[in-house]
Amino acid sequence: MPNDRNVARVLLDRQGRTYAEEGGIPLADRPGPLYQLLVLSMLLSTRIRASVALAAARELFTAGYRTPQAMEAASWQDRVDALGRGHYRRYDERTATMLGTGARLCLDRWHGDLRRMHKEADGDRTVLRRLLTEFPGIGPTGADIFLREAQTVWPDVRPYADRRALTGARRLGLPANPSGLAGLVGEGEFGRLASALVRVALGEESAGEVSRTAAAAR
Repeated sequence: MPNDRNVARVLLDRQGRTYAEEGGIPLADRPGPLYQLLVLSMLLSTRIRASVALAAARELFTAGYRTPQAMEAASWQDRVDALGRGHYRRYDERTATMLGTGARLCLDRWHGDLRRMHKEADGDRTVLRRLLTEFPGIGPTGADIFLREAQTVWPDVRPYADRRALTGARRLGLPANPSGLAGLVGEGEFGRLASALVRVALGEESAGEVSRTAAAAR
């Protein structure tokens, strides 16, 4: 049987990209990338394939809607059209409205800078989750997605593993708790591991194949 560290290393080698990276977000502790992560988290939290949500996010960002100012300035129809190009059609009209409303909230409440939200929470993840769910379209799942990805640039959030990441861990026989998982990788790699575990939970990566590869590499 492979040991847990080997399994985690194989998983990172196979699925080491975060969803933010796949969505075209050069994540950093800056206003633009953090807002883009908020948008991606909203899109990923609906009942739609992750690949479609990622494609829709890339279309929105390609259209120039990378800041709350640009998102709000875009017409409702422009937002609908960008979502449609990403095949995010089931929820496109409602989502276009929420994107505009959320952009205005980001500007009014946080002056367009989610670092202010981070500072107000003062390292309390429960407070961060509550503040995130004030945005339209961001429920508990969306807040989990945001924090799971943001931990790569907000060290005080680590280790953050949401329900889906822990489901992936159980399928691989890894510790089903954040602290146990954190002991398997370097501190700066935990966000990538959490995203990779979600891919296992969603069936985007085979738990059996990861385990077999890890066993063969011993």
